[in-house]
Amino acid sequence: MIAKLLAIFFLATIGLPASADGLPPTVLKALKAAQIPAASVAVVVQPVDAAVPLVAHNAGQAMNPASVMKLVTTYAALDLLGPAYTWKTTAWTENATVNGILNGNLYLRGSGDPRFAIEHLWSLLRQLRVRGIERIAGDIVLDRTVFNVPSIDPGAFDDKPMRPYNVGPDGLLLNFRALRFTLLPDNGKPRLLLETPSDGLRIDNRLRAGNGECGSNWKDQIAVRLIPENDGNRLEFTGSYAALCGEKTLSLSPLPADAQAGGLIRALWKELGGSLSGQVRDGNVPVGASLLARHESAPLADAVRDINKFSNNVMARQVFLTLGNDTAPATAERSRQRIADWLAGRNLRFAELVLDNGSGLSRSERISADSLNRLLLDAWKNPVMPEFVSSMPIVGIDGTMKKRLNGSEATGRAHIKTGTLDGVKTAAGYALDAQGRRYTVIFLINHPRAQAGSAAIDALLVWVAQRRVGEKTPVLENE
Repeated sequence: MIAKLLAIFFLATIGLPASADGLPPTVLKALKAAQIPAASVAVVVQPVDAAVPLVAHNAGQAMNPASVMKLVTTYAALDLLGPAYTWKTTAWTENATVNGILNGNLYLRGSGDPRFAIEHLWSLLRQLRVRGIERIAGDIVLDRTVFNVPSIDPGAFDDKPMRPYNVGPDGLLLNFRALRFTLLPDNGKPRLLLETPSDGLRIDNRLRAGNGECGSNWKDQIAVRLIPENDGNRLEFTGSYAALCGEKTLSLSPLPADAQAGGLIRALWKELGGSLSGQVRDGNVPVGASLLARHESAPLADAVRDINKFSNNVMARQVFLTLGNDTAPATAERSRQRIADWLAGRNLRFAELVLDNGSGLSRSERISADSLNRLLLDAWKNPVMPEFVSSMPIVGIDGTMKKRLNGSEATGRAHIKTGTLDGVKTAAGYALDAQGRRYTVIFLINHPRAQAGSAAIDALLVWVAQRRVGEKTPVLENE
């Protein structure tokens, strides 16, 4: 009789959620190996079709989410703007073109397009040539006024001012404000090729050949210095580049916005056979100007995919500010308020939420695992769910998860957005168990040893992938 009662009790407890202290043993083991206390970790796992979590550990604790915060920004954008939303970059004139000469200025107005790349700028300029403009007698004026944001110090965040991820938002962002270089070993001296045209920029290659293996930190062996000169700028490269590195690409953002825009526009306009008498400068499109040409971006859904698959901070900040552009010009405060209003309208009131720039590249942004879980559950029921989920990296397949958990039970069975900052390691998204049931998965680590926490996050994803309906979730004491 006692055995029968115990059996009934056991069956009744199968499938009950873990207590707040319950973490799978493989996760606890990985945390212990990484010397990360469970108190510095927040975890939530919940079936999308269930009312309560399977695992909920420190769920209400406000934590820095790093790039996982992009899920808030991109979901808000997809829902508020729609997946088909596009940005339009336009060209304007005040005067007609006569005999190939535009007597006056040409105005380029930005719309905050997050990926107005070199090929898009070339296409827009080519439209001007097709319309008969050979020489611009005035200036090319760049109108960035769609955003009203202060300039930022690109080195303030991590003392790496030339890294493209530190570029600030820009109403007319050209080619991510980046220059692309190719490095090649060549007879003992590295070659350095500038792939992105920039009129007036001189490359001073003083790199020497390095000995030994090509380490993962090969970029840190190269020092770059921008030196202003009378006739432009000189970009000096010193340090070493190992021959065993072979051919690699290096993207840098060494130039201020005006210098980068001016160099790129002048170079492309020359390549198209055009000439410019004046300068490239900031300004506004005057009242009464006529629309001459325009470029329409790919839809928002494509931008969201790039943002989440590859954790593009610059694009995330552009989309974040676009949310505040319902009353132009956009400001960060207006974007924060619009997201807060949107969340409240969906009954997602996150008291602990702190939004800075919406990209996660911030020391101040905060959200809890519980709030992220509620956001993901809400998104699962939203019409934009397919675009939202497909924007996240697939474990072991692509994006920032391409090289993780290859060949494991979790490969191809989870869409997970990752985040990394100094002292922060995070992941959030959706995962399938062994029988095809889908779960939300959130894992936040805030600890000085957070970078050693990848194994714990991976262990949780494998645990979900191996799980079968009816298995009892372990309830273990944290160490």
